[in-house]
Amino acid sequence: MMSAWSKKKLGRRFFLGGAGAAIALPFLPSAARMIEGRSTAHADHASCEDPKRLLAWYVPCGIHMAAWRPTSTGRDFALPEILQPLEPVRAKINVLTGIANMPARPDGPGDHAAGTGSFITATHVVKTEGSDIRNGVSMDQVAAMHIGSCTRFASLELGIDGGGPAGGCDSGYSCAYARNVSWSGPQTPMPKMTDVRAVFDRLFEGFDPTASLAEIERRRAYRTSVLDVALEDANSLRPRLGTTDQRKLDEYLTAVREVELRISSEETLVCEIPGRPATDLDLTARIDVMSDLQAIAMQCDLTRVITFMMANAGSNRSYPFLGISDGHHSLSHHQGNAENHRKLTLIDRWEMERFSYFLQKLDSIEEPGGGTLLDTCAVFLSSEISDGDRHNHDDMPILVAGTANGAWETGRHVVYDGRPPVANLFTTLLNAVGVPSERFGDDGTGPLTI
Repeated sequence: MMSAWSKKKLGRRFFLGGAGAAIALPFLPSAARMIEGRSTAHADHASCEDPKRLLAWYVPCGIHMAAWRPTSTGRDFALPEILQPLEPVRAKINVLTGIANMPARPDGPGDHAAGTGSFITATHVVKTEGSDIRNGVSMDQVAAMHIGSCTRFASLELGIDGGGPAGGCDSGYSCAYARNVSWSGPQTPMPKMTDVRAVFDRLFEGFDPTASLAEIERRRAYRTSVLDVALEDANSLRPRLGTTDQRKLDEYLTAVREVELRISSEETLVCEIPGRPATDLDLTARIDVMSDLQAIAMQCDLTRVITFMMANAGSNRSYPFLGISDGHHSLSHHQGNAENHRKLTLIDRWEMERFSYFLQKLDSIEEPGGGTLLDTCAVFLSSEISDGDRHNHDDMPILVAGTANGAWETGRHVVYDGRPPVANLFTTLLNAVGVPSERFGDDGTGPLTI
């Protein structure tokens, strides 16, 4: 596990040095074109000052639905066996039943890879083991394009199991689909980081634990002075520019001012930096450390968008610490066998224990404006399929935790009729975190009421 929290504390603004240096370039036409190309990704100041976070957690091989699905609706539902570990945070979760991801259905066999590829894209992926992969842009990357400019990292892609995108992983489907849930473009899966130390180093690169508060302030003042010079140089060009170039200049100045706003922010939230993780971690500890890192990344406002894969598609991992030597994927083809159901329930419950640990971590962190870090989040959890034996993509196992600062009520089991598409849920989650979206994916029709 992580070592004890360090007593060195720093404000969120410490982490803006990299962004400050990158944006303080001399104004050039080529730079203007680059900024113009990504200008739609700039969040407005209001959305940056009112942080809302989007997270998506993936668990493999479906769920034993009989031990997952509550038997009653509304607030007075009993948590089934698999969901019982969520009791400490049940007031801040919703169990959603009846939602489908029909674009995830494969062309022939290959439900695991096709379902994972479609996990948060709600797009029917092209069946191939070659370079001609094709998918939609995932929900997290849509969010990153709109609110990613508020933070040092537009998004983080994390997981437990590694592996590259090349080759075939499931009945003619590319490993790119099986090993990635985050997609920034039709042929661009976002590779995930699986080494806890590498994630730690990436998050806290440049942090000097020996620096005094005075030294940190001097560095902040230097970065601010660099921005001042950039603004002065850019403004001096204005009288010599035509209408089109002035528009480009305004886009550049907007980007600079966003960084200036973040550097000069007087937020009082202080982040406590953990010690560097150990290397000899068992599976449970690795997942929990990844949860700790996700929480601290959100608390320090290093990012507001995260995806996390607890395993790759169709994982056949065994769980000897649960007394299970069979592979997960093999067990998921349970054929109605009671012993297989028992073992699947143990695995699924353990997954929810890990998810509960993460949610409790978020809920333990107080936000400056009141409430907790979890309250500012919209956390989506699901799998690539529903029942592992049927390989169905309707009645998906879905949890939504947090409220994105009050966008919906929690503590309920909500049952939907008519198999609404999960794409509609993604539209709702995007809107909740400040991303305008009317419809999403292949079969989206509009927001879904939670």
